[in-house]
Amino acid sequence: MTEDTTTDTTCHMSISLDGFVAGPDQSLDHPLGVRGGELHTWHMPGVEVGEADRTAASWLMRPRGAYVMGRNMFGPVRGTWDEPWEGWWGPEPPYHAPVFVLTHHEHEPIEMAGGTTFHFVTEGFDTAYARAVETADGRGVDIAGGASTVRQALAADVVDELTLDIAPVLLGSGERLFDGSQSFGFEPVEVLHSPLTTHVRYRRVRG
Repeated sequence: MTEDTTTDTTCHMSISLDGFVAGPDQSLDHPLGVRGGELHTWHMPGVEVGEADRTAASWLMRPRGAYVMGRNMFGPVRGTWDEPWEGWWGPEPPYHAPVFVLTHHEHEPIEMAGGTTFHFVTEGFDTAYARAVETADGRGVDIAGGASTVRQALAADVVDELTLDIAPVLLGSGERLFDGSQSFGFEPVEVLHSPLTTHVRYRRVRG
């Protein structure tokens, strides 16, 4: 099943069987938390993947007009910006579009190679999302994580398509995706299976 989701707001997250999208103790040495990398084997270099994983990776990497992410997703620096940091992704991040980073501390934009510019937003999720929508100009917005930012997007009811890559892993602790959620207003429209992950693509139920 294929749909034109160019103008939609999307979110694509790998998640454990017990509901965690990152392990505990995120740090420079463990950007996804302890054992968090086990959720992402389906799209890591050097891993033998199948057609289902390649298809899901194409969903993950499809171009978007703008992105929204949390500061924990951007990097391990906490509090004031007292040390230089330009993200986990090297000189050319994979976004190739403006990225609006939620933070409590002001920071000048960081322009990277390949069209990615990180903009730092201190006014909260609603402001960051509004700026992303305006900047995307109909080319779609992606909520890039982490858990807190996705929870805010779900609470604001702005996500049109949610893809979960459900890894056969139990983390036991870390960052849960659905803490505080009381309902799930999505229905599955596509499911792909591999030995590494079950990929479920959901679309928002419209009344």
